[in-house]
Amino acid sequence: FDLAQSDPEVRRAAVHCMANLCLSVPGQPYVEEPYQNICFQAFLTILQSPKSSDMDDITFCMLLQNALKGIQSLLNGGRMKLTQTDELGALLAVLKKFMFHGLPGLNIEMPTVLYPTPLPQYDGRTPIKPQQSESSASRPTLNKKKKSKVKPKKIQQGEEEEKESSGEVEAASVTGTGRVNLHEGNTWCPSSLGVQSLPLDGSGAAGKDGVSSPFSSSSWKRVSSSESDYSDAEGGMQSKMRSYQAKVRQGALVCFLSTIKSIEKKVLYGYWSAFIPDTPELGSPQSVSLMTLTLKDPSPKTRACALQVLSAILEGSKQFLSVAEDTSDHRRAFTPFSVMIASSIRELHRCLLLALVAESSSQTLTQIIKCLANLVSNAPYNRLKLSLLTKVWNQIKPYIRHKDVNVRVSSLTLLGAIVSTHAPLPEVQLLLQQPCSSGLGNSNSATPHLSPPDWWKKAPAAPSLEETSVSSPKGSSEPCWLIRLCISIVVLPKEDSCSGSDAGSAAGSAYEPSPMRLEALQNDRQILCITVLLGLNDSKNRLVKAATSRALGVYVLFPCLRQDVIFVADTANAILMSLEDKSLNVRAKAAWSLGNLTDTLIVNMETPDPSFQEEFSGLLLLKMLRSAIEASKDKDKVKSNAVRALGNLLHFLQPSHIEKPTFAEIIEESIQALISTVLTEAAMKVRWNACYAMGNVFKNPALPLGTAPWTSQAYSALTSVVTSCKNFKVRIRSAAALSVPGKREQYGSVEQYARIWNALVTALQKSEDTIDFLEFKYCASLRTQICQALIHLLSLASASDLPCIKEILELNGNMVQSYILQFLKSGAEGDDTGAPHSPQETDQMVRMALKHMDSIQAPAGDTARRAIMGFLEEILAICFESSGSQGALPGLTNQ
Repeated sequence: FDLAQSDPEVRRAAVHCMANLCLSVPGQPYVEEPYQNICFQAFLTILQSPKSSDMDDITFCMLLQNALKGIQSLLNGGRMKLTQTDELGALLAVLKKFMFHGLPGLNIEMPTVLYPTPLPQYDGRTPIKPQQSESSASRPTLNKKKKSKVKPKKIQQGEEEEKESSGEVEAASVTGTGRVNLHEGNTWCPSSLGVQSLPLDGSGAAGKDGVSSPFSSSSWKRVSSSESDYSDAEGGMQSKMRSYQAKVRQGALVCFLSTIKSIEKKVLYGYWSAFIPDTPELGSPQSVSLMTLTLKDPSPKTRACALQVLSAILEGSKQFLSVAEDTSDHRRAFTPFSVMIASSIRELHRCLLLALVAESSSQTLTQIIKCLANLVSNAPYNRLKLSLLTKVWNQIKPYIRHKDVNVRVSSLTLLGAIVSTHAPLPEVQLLLQQPCSSGLGNSNSATPHLSPPDWWKKAPAAPSLEETSVSSPKGSSEPCWLIRLCISIVVLPKEDSCSGSDAGSAAGSAYEPSPMRLEALQNDRQILCITVLLGLNDSKNRLVKAATSRALGVYVLFPCLRQDVIFVADTANAILMSLEDKSLNVRAKAAWSLGNLTDTLIVNMETPDPSFQEEFSGLLLLKMLRSAIEASKDKDKVKSNAVRALGNLLHFLQPSHIEKPTFAEIIEESIQALISTVLTEAAMKVRWNACYAMGNVFKNPALPLGTAPWTSQAYSALTSVVTSCKNFKVRIRSAAALSVPGKREQYGSVEQYARIWNALVTALQKSEDTIDFLEFKYCASLRTQICQALIHLLSLASASDLPCIKEILELNGNMVQSYILQFLKSGAEGDDTGAPHSPQETDQMVRMALKHMDSIQAPAGDTARRAIMGFLEEILAICFESSGSQGALPGLTNQ
């Protein structure tokens, strides 16, 4: 490959070969790292270089496609990381340029590198908007000439310009390919196309039935998605050229998708304003963005690609978008970051709803609806002006009856996302209280792609808003229309209006296709129950609040909900609120639910996908720790579950949390709360949970166990309990906690290790010391757990620990040996510490300890190691004799 290569076809072929070399083939080695960088720079150089005069347009398009394909292959699977700002910025600049390659009516100049906008942590002054201070080279825009100069071919004469009292409004024009032209201000659908005139900014009739669909109008003429994307009048060569240019745009978008997946979200959001529109100021041109492609691109496939990229950007953006806040004060000297984000969210709603009514391709329509669902799931509607959700709701309802099953399924998903928005907004409650037929049976509502077109006549007409308030009062026992719809989809035969050629349905099946029925069963009453529960958590009635807290604690255990970061976070916030209630009953139920919720955090840690831990808010973890610490000082009913939650939370903490100074103090306080609870004269259940929690803490390898000042206090508390607690179940649990650490250094100094060893031997000696006959049934389990702990400690011992072990065995060797032999013969009995071990497994534990002792490099003249090995060998020999087994013992031949 050589940029100076005179033959353009050779140059194109060379880049094509390089792109194929970068493809990842399963089972084959990847391109080595140095060559990855060489290839990446070569592809980037190609994309940054202008078309040479000796290269025709189609060859140039093929060259661009190959370079984009090569970069995509390098980024796929996360094998190549874009860590340098300049490198990422340069790539994003060329991707943005070629996203619009060959798109009619656009004049785009791009800088060499896009730089990220600094993201303020708090609402404050943001940099001056680029369109006010930068040249067109750094802020790509639509052609800045007067809009009258861009004359897209009209489908129908008579485009109207409307005016309303708030100022001049420009009409949305419809291009020859059916795409809606974007302009600033409130956009109106052209009434000349038989569409109900309706502003999309919520100032008109949007609160009723949304935009009527242009598809129901006989005057609407659209190029079918099964036909060519381009007009026949363009001629064969020009049509071929348009096709190649569309493939370049698609290649750039697919490459952008791979780029998004290969960088961190916080890095991606720095480039938000380069790809996501915000509401433009009156008089300024609309900045080109992903929405420009969604609304203007003549190719359905390119439009779908742009929507997939937008969905990927929106996915998991809840925390980023949470800073958004609408304000009526637009006269400030600067635009706060929160207002800019709110404006961007509003513009996304406006553009996606425009795209919804203008789209003819079912595949692209599905992507629009999925994108809306992603936006709805992440937008903070509680911080935005009302009506956004109402507009989405009213416009999506007719699509539940669309002829394409994928559109119907995604429409239900979107309705579910609306109902699942942050606990429950009054706007959502009002939407759910609409009568069952509202929006579906109203002759004024949209009826897109329906066959037959008069299906709505079968349903009773929707009452007016005035009738609704009378006929469907708040106290009505009639189920919500959405629930009734979902039930009918699952159990009733489908209506004639839905096409029989749906994917996923058997030929001649009387029911809805499986994907539709499955979606109706969903995120059914589940969504309503979750929403209602989160709302009832604010109830003034203490009995209701207590029951709500307990129900949330049950829900969070369900596999389908426990991996949903948003639901778990919403539940956590609701529970923390109840933990501060004046009623002991409410606090007790909330503490139990918090314990369950933190149990699910641990379960999620054990799944291969680390996304849950990465996405769970660190600030929320801090809040949960603080609340659990306070609850650990409460009555026993609250305390027992509070300490359980503390143990789980400390186990869940990631290294990224522990390294932060804000967490250091709270970790210390949490462990001190556990230590004091272990030692307190509280109920057995409280102390048992505290010991269990301490064992959970020891399971987190990121905590500085062994070196932290609290180490000796934690071990001291557990050794105190294991030797002297009246309750044997608590003793068992403390012995189990003492055998959790997996490394010698976690047990601390030689003196600390000796104290633990000595305490366990003493506990074994006192394993029958009780005046409560009810405790005798736990004696065997206690001895089993102590023997396991002693063998575990032996398998980790260092050379400096051996003298102490030898000294204690000289005093109590016979007693320890007899209990270990009993342990080996019977195996570990099933108890509250876990599953029982077979005699073979317990035998293997001793063998491992012996093998470890044999590997210790003891100083010359040391007798401790030999004595301990003899002790273990004698135990194994007795076991062998009693079982009649033959074979050499490890270590016996290694004198």
